[in-house]
Amino acid sequence: MAQRATSAQRRHQIAEAVWRLAGRGGLESVTLRQVAAEADVPVRLLQYHFGTRQQLLVGALQILNTEAEQQAQTRLAALANPTTRDLVRGIVMELLPLDEERRSRHLIYAAYFNKLLTDPELQPFARDAEPDLANVIAGLIQQGQQDGSVPAAMDPGLEAALLVAIAEGLQGQVLLGQIPPADAVSLIDHQLDRVVPTAGNP
Repeated sequence: MAQRATSAQRRHQIAEAVWRLAGRGGLESVTLRQVAAEADVPVRLLQYHFGTRQQLLVGALQILNTEAEQQAQTRLAALANPTTRDLVRGIVMELLPLDEERRSRHLIYAAYFNKLLTDPELQPFARDAEPDLANVIAGLIQQGQQDGSVPAAMDPGLEAALLVAIAEGLQGQVLLGQIPPADAVSLIDHQLDRVVPTAGNP
């Protein structure tokens, strides 16, 4: 007898259906029935696990953000004896669609963009995400200043915000095929050379 899916597994299954629909054509006209058909579950199951369409979209985005953070932490944890530069670089690279997983995620975020602009329930996700990320990077830059790997004259908050802004801009260009991923990485590394120099290259 097949084991029944747990609540978390079912929520993830439904969230994945939202992500696929978002990646194929945006979210503006997506209905509960379409998500149910994509997930191969009854509409009532969506309502049981998430509630309204609005709550479903919010919930799917929360699950996506949680997974993105876990995947980023896994990649950072795999770095051997990381320097300040390694950690900053690793975080910034999460903003670029450098592999299929990150490309798919950023396509979903792009599909959410219009709703993030106009929907009060979703706006906090857009408003808080980048400042939070920039704060983490700023903290690493400050640590680098304390251990001497980052020039003392650098403004951690300003440089962190600039790195995030550059990566966000490059993200769209890579998704649109305007520049290859390797070029985006080179541009980020060029900026990092100024902010967090490699050892022996102040």
